Amino acid sequence: VFLGNGPSGICLSYLLSGYIPYFKRDSLHPHPILQRKLEEAPDISILDQDLEYLSEGLEGRSHSPVALLFDTLQRPDTDFGGTAESVLTWWHETNRAVPHLVLGRNAPGGAWHSIEGSMITLSRGEWMGLPDLPFKDWLKQKRRGLRNNRATAEDIAQYYQHYVMKKGLQKNFRCGTVVTSVRKVSAESISNHAQKDLQENSDSLWNFNEKRMEVFQVDGFFKTVKGDKEPFSVYAENVVLATGTYDSPTWLGVKGENLSYVHHQLSALEEAVKNSSIGIMSDPVLIVGAGLTAADAILFAHHCNIPVIHVFRRRVSDPGLIFNQLPKMMYPEYHKVHQMMKEQSAACAGPYDCYISLPEHHVLSFGKDKKCLFQDKNGYQKVYKISMALVLTGSNPNLSFLPNNGIDLAMDSDQPVNPKRNPIDVDPFTYECTQEKGLYALGPLAGDNFVRFVQGGALAVASSLLKKANKNPP
Repeated sequence: VFLGNGPSGICLSYLLSGYIPYFKRDSLHPHPILQRKLEEAPDISILDQDLEYLSEGLEGRSHSPVALLFDTLQRPDTDFGGTAESVLTWWHETNRAVPHLVLGRNAPGGAWHSIEGSMITLSRGEWMGLPDLPFKDWLKQKRRGLRNNRATAEDIAQYYQHYVMKKGLQKNFRCGTVVTSVRKVSAESISNHAQKDLQENSDSLWNFNEKRMEVFQVDGFFKTVKGDKEPFSVYAENVVLATGTYDSPTWLGVKGENLSYVHHQLSALEEAVKNSSIGIMSDPVLIVGAGLTAADAILFAHHCNIPVIHVFRRRVSDPGLIFNQLPKMMYPEYHKVHQMMKEQSAACAGPYDCYISLPEHHVLSFGKDKKCLFQDKNGYQKVYKISMALVLTGSNPNLSFLPNNGIDLAMDSDQPVNPKRNPIDVDPFTYECTQEKGLYALGPLAGDNFVRFVQGGALAVASSLLKKANKNPP
């Protein structure tokens, strides 16, 4: 059972539906050592090879060796601007399919359906694609091109839905489901009639390995068309956590943050503009944060001529700031925001109207009169009157369905799970949780934050599950 039907869950479903990757004969990978390794066993699928051996020595923009491996097999020289074809060929071996169920709240694509459709992706369009159906080929069918090599969130969401249909994966997907609990139970305690029939025609889904005395019980409910909640319970030997991190926006934890004019999602600003509750003559909108969502909010406000006060803790030159890591040519709009942050501080007027930058400041409190109190690095305080506040400082996964909110599974088991600072502790070559066998974590929960790199985790999980299910050829 997978929890989450975003790119991680879709990719894993593809691999477990019997789609097996092999090294394409006569193809040439630009990495000579990897090429030599691939030539050693061309008849053995990548899933059945030693992933640690294949990925050894690879370098790139991910900390996960398997993520780098699967990425470079699909897009061999993409980091150097190349367009070399994938060195993989895909065979559909139905006898190697592993029965599985993908549970998700939305349509296939996960959080991509919750993002404003016109938003342009950070990653290049081709990096958003899933195995054996290049994103740009799909876009061509729609007679569209990529702007600056990048795509809109709406395109991505539609592509993921199309992928599931095109690859015939929809029978494994149950959308409109909310999982409320995942826990270990003893296999003996499960009576036959306890199975809520989620997948009537697939008996093999419930054939437990008798050696394993414990299985996972997954409880939750379906949201029916009428809006009713229909409960279900599923039992599985293995559960994959692929729920992403879009669930719970981070709060600052300051006084007045629960007031009605303080919001934690960009959609609140779009809504306020749409219903004309703020406009050119309004008091400034406060935007807190220095990530890409905050930048998107600034661009949106700037486009609508709405005044902005921008507050963030870091220095503008901080190398950890995402803007200092993005190539200017590829991301001109984010480069513009970074320029505004540098040139338009409250201390000195700059060339941009309707925008003030307050670097190395933090919010102390929000007042009922819409006055907001800030403090700078030297302890000086200042007050600004604002029309609304957007706190866009990241988000945290909602793992309330796990015992102790999943904290025991994290790298630091004293702190909540956080994709950037404290991901779930997994084996790097199987993505199985080190603290709970049979439980796997994928995507942001395991520290892989880009679609391009979550797929390697799916490869690792599929390889592990195929070994467990004895579906590996000799």
